[in-house]
Amino acid sequence: MDQRILERIARQDGPLQSLTRQELELEREPFTGEPQPKPVRAWVRFGETAVTVDAEVCSWTPHAVAIRFTIAGREFKTWVWSSAVREVSPRPKL
Repeated sequence: MDQRILERIARQDGPLQSLTRQELELEREPFTGEPQPKPVRAWVRFGETAVTVDAEVCSWTPHAVAIRFTIAGREFKTWVWSSAVREVSPRPKL
């Protein structure tokens, strides 16, 4: 997505949405921290607007993933369902 459009969405379309404590079930689900954050593409929502962003995985449970990403120099952190995240394939070396 065009960076300028993403900046406008993050600024105007509402707050970044995240899964709730009830949805995460952190008291019952195993939680894993990621010592080496991995690059991913993830679907997130600002208000009602869904967009894909380049992000890093910070931690996860069997059903959810904590990610962080930056838009216009501002860092965002959120929890999304694991199905909203896709690994980024490494670029082949030339």
